[in-house]
Amino acid sequence: MNSNTIIITVPPEADGTRADIFLANFTKDILSRSAAQKILTINGIGKNLRVKAGEVFSLEIPAPAPQKAEPEEIPLNIVYEDDDLLVVDKPSGLVVHPAAGHSSGTLVNGLVFHCNLSGIGGESRPGIVHRLDKDTSGLMIVAKNDAAHIAISEQFERNELYREYNALCLGVLQQDRLRIDSPIGRHPRDRKKMAVSPPRARTAVTYIEVLERFKSHTLVSARLETGRTHQIRVHLAHIGHPVLGDPTYGAARQSLSRFGQILHAVKVKFIHPSSGEEVAFNSPLPEYFLEALQKVKS
Repeated sequence: MNSNTIIITVPPEADGTRADIFLANFTKDILSRSAAQKILTINGIGKNLRVKAGEVFSLEIPAPAPQKAEPEEIPLNIVYEDDDLLVVDKPSGLVVHPAAGHSSGTLVNGLVFHCNLSGIGGESRPGIVHRLDKDTSGLMIVAKNDAAHIAISEQFERNELYREYNALCLGVLQQDRLRIDSPIGRHPRDRKKMAVSPPRARTAVTYIEVLERFKSHTLVSARLETGRTHQIRVHLAHIGHPVLGDPTYGAARQSLSRFGQILHAVKVKFIHPSSGEEVAFNSPLPEYFLEALQKVKS
């Protein structure tokens, strides 16, 4: 089983805290107290140890075992479907595949109920060529057989799969167009987050175009050249204009956060694996996005 290594530095406010309580608090909803105790045992650390401010721990955390996606009758907004693939318009708030904390009720559970999928992604991620974050809405390509999965994945790896998003971000961007070329990798201290230029970061390029400016927000189009985890969210936050409602990379408090994360995949374009022809699909802005736009205009 693979594992992840996390480096934890004890902050001053945690001085004297029991090790299992500190680890559970540090990892928030990732680990329960009992899970934290197991991690400490694996790393040879007693749970009753009292941590000291400034102390540094390097912990090996075993990767969770993959969970099989059981079929569930979940409503799907299918934009296109044939023998090779589906294009699905995912709503905001829907998790893509089963994982820790989300064993059911995901997009994949609904897809498995609907049809047969490519097995390349394994039992928990069948058919999934690329993902959207839980709070990101819009278009996703899903493979129904292995040949289609491989063909689309190759386009993805060669940066030939066109993906365009609309985002409402904080602040007013001054440049009409910009290219963000900043490598992205796993955050060195928070394994749930990504960051610009940490160790072992990979190339990440995003093209931003301003669509409309408001008093304190900007509507932008974001086109991906690469496909790193959280790429648009990380890059916009990096230049000082985080996505409105982003709970991870946005401002701590946002007056419009009730609308959720305002990021929507509006277009995908790729070469169909069987016909060899270019196909393109578009998704209109969903209601939550339009409501947020109306609010920032007023």
